[in-house]
Amino acid sequence: MKFIVNSSYLLKQLSYINGVITTNPVVPILENFLFEIDKNHLTVTASDLQTSMITEITVESKERGNIAVPARILLDTLKNLPDQPVTFSIDESTYSIELSSDNGRYKLSGENATDFPKVPSVSNDFSASISSDVLLRAINNTIFATSNDELRPAMTGVYVNLGEKNTTFVATDGHRLVRYRRADVMSESGNTIIIPRKALNLLKSTLPSENTDVTIDFNTANAFFKFGSIRMICRLIDERFPDYENVIPTSSTIKMTINRADFLSSLKRISIYANKTTHQVRLKITGSELQVSAEDLDFSNEANERLSCEHEGEDIEIGFNARFMIEMLSNLDTDQIKLSMSAPNKAGIILPVEKDKNEDILMLVMPVMLNQYV
Repeated sequence: MKFIVNSSYLLKQLSYINGVITTNPVVPILENFLFEIDKNHLTVTASDLQTSMITEITVESKERGNIAVPARILLDTLKNLPDQPVTFSIDESTYSIELSSDNGRYKLSGENATDFPKVPSVSNDFSASISSDVLLRAINNTIFATSNDELRPAMTGVYVNLGEKNTTFVATDGHRLVRYRRADVMSESGNTIIIPRKALNLLKSTLPSENTDVTIDFNTANAFFKFGSIRMICRLIDERFPDYENVIPTSSTIKMTINRADFLSSLKRISIYANKTTHQVRLKITGSELQVSAEDLDFSNEANERLSCEHEGEDIEIGFNARFMIEMLSNLDTDQIKLSMSAPNKAGIILPVEKDKNEDILMLVMPVMLNQYV
């Protein structure tokens, strides 16, 4: 079996799907790409059993066949080859692979393609279409708030509720919650799924920079994403997502409006002096002034800054985890944000002051108990 392909083109396509491959896979063959040749059509699959990514490549060939090719050694070879045609010659009886280029010849050992796990097919019980720009914004605005706690698997992914009037994306780790809603994405039949964080990270790194349509098909077990020459199939998280709506406060008596960039810069500086375990920063709002402070008693470190803000309601002193606040504010692209609170032991709500008419984003962060220092 033989085919010819441009080295740079092949490297680019393989780089899109290489993120699926783990360093210590459950089954050793998953350290390989599955190459399937059908005349001038090469299909390459990478998988970790939970998620599979497939790309289709045009090559010069008149043959049919398949083989599992070691991913790391192939990628390392292609990365160090100049842009030129490369000929793959495969001995199907011994699974040996020879690459020929203008620079030289490279031999590596492949494996029997029949040992490569079959990619699940997704019957399109449910189908939707979303633009890549919108999907990327939804991923960027939620994925950072997912949990790493494998004992609560539902919270390790992003909950997606495709409704008749809008689509809602939700992520939470128990300490913070992000609800991202789009009025321009909807579905008549309505459905809910939980997409794993790894699959969303792969989408995030693979979605093209130019806006394109992404087709999503899914059933109770798997979701199928298709855009350009790339396909991704991932196993959905089959768990019940927490009832997040009940956590979001419906009324807050204290509201602070402040410049996002100024507040973010201040938090980054003050957090340097915070306790390295709690990352606690103290916000003290009095009149039109916000005082941001932190103290690490173990090392006698402390810092405080004053910022001007707009303030409605009573004065308040409240503690938050600086890392959570920084991450949330970094993922908003508004000039001004509004922080709504009701008490030092109740959740704070961060909302952008300016927003797109099709976009509704809400970020919730739980407070931390204040250390009593003056």
